[in-house]
Amino acid sequence: MKTKLVHKTQSKSLGQLAWRKLRRHPAGVIGMVLIGILVIVSILAPVLAPFDPKLQVLEYSVKSSMFQGNVLYVKNPANPDQPSVLAIESYQETGDSVRYTDLSGKKTTLAKSQMWGNSPEEWHGTPTYYLGTDNFGRDVLSRLIYGARISLMVGVVSQIIALAIGIFLGALAGYFRGWVDNVILWFINVVWSFPTILLAILFSAVLKSTHDILGFELNAFWQTFIAIGISSWVDIARIVRGQFFSLREMEYVEATRALGYGSMRTIFRHILPNAFGPIIVLATAGIATSIIAEAGLSFLGLGIQKPEPSWGILIFDGYGYIAAGTNWGLTLYPSIAMAAAVYGFNLLGDGLRDALDPKSIQR
Repeated sequence: MKTKLVHKTQSKSLGQLAWRKLRRHPAGVIGMVLIGILVIVSILAPVLAPFDPKLQVLEYSVKSSMFQGNVLYVKNPANPDQPSVLAIESYQETGDSVRYTDLSGKKTTLAKSQMWGNSPEEWHGTPTYYLGTDNFGRDVLSRLIYGARISLMVGVVSQIIALAIGIFLGALAGYFRGWVDNVILWFINVVWSFPTILLAILFSAVLKSTHDILGFELNAFWQTFIAIGISSWVDIARIVRGQFFSLREMEYVEATRALGYGSMRTIFRHILPNAFGPIIVLATAGIATSIIAEAGLSFLGLGIQKPEPSWGILIFDGYGYIAAGTNWGLTLYPSIAMAAAVYGFNLLGDGLRDALDPKSIQR
């Protein structure tokens, strides 16, 4: 008697199936790579950046790419942890002092005890500005790298705020229906009638006056987080509302009612997890929108404030040189960086949309 060998196949979860499909999605893979680079650059900014993004060497204002400086590092009494930087033409050691010639030809002598370090290798350098400098002599590459951290932080935090508002209101409207749905839908339509960027500008301007209203002042980062977050929740609320309209009629929801579970438990522990697919896709695209909104607010002076190295601030500082026909890189480099970040999140959103589509997932 022959016995047949039966191969047992282990069933995979929806998340595993979606991940397998996402890995085979070309746009999704490219998006993950771009976002991965953005995350790595943001985390390792202190290691990757050649200079402090706020360090000014005014003598090296608006230098071209690959410019090489010649500087001395001197102790800074105002900030013992960071040296002052002196741009020089040349220097010469004479006993216990250092005699240098600055860019104007003036000769000055400093005691070696004033230098940052104990040897010329420590207090003298010839740094290379790979992407040049801005109008204050700050390294453009370093500011781009730290700008990635700001953009990612703004995108994520503002979307968390938008998700909290959108999911809460959309879930209430879709689950309770009736007058609750009518009131929330009216509010959604009112907010939806205004362009997102105009609402962000309005909320940012209002939040700047929090000291007079609340008795304390929010810093520029939280002003930007909140302004973008509370102006970009509408699409999330509409998607969640539509998902709840269909999911609330499922049998497992009827079972929770029969077991006597409360409405909030049914909404957030049983229905909401089954609506995460469209929410994740929308949140991914929302991060890209938030990055653009932050750049727009910073460009207008209503977002992250100078001297923080926001990409919007970098574009604002450099756009005037485009009209002059010089130093296009001051605007071009942050624009390319922002476009790559937004493109990455949009590609990932497309990949997630296809990967989380139940009709396209095959076991």
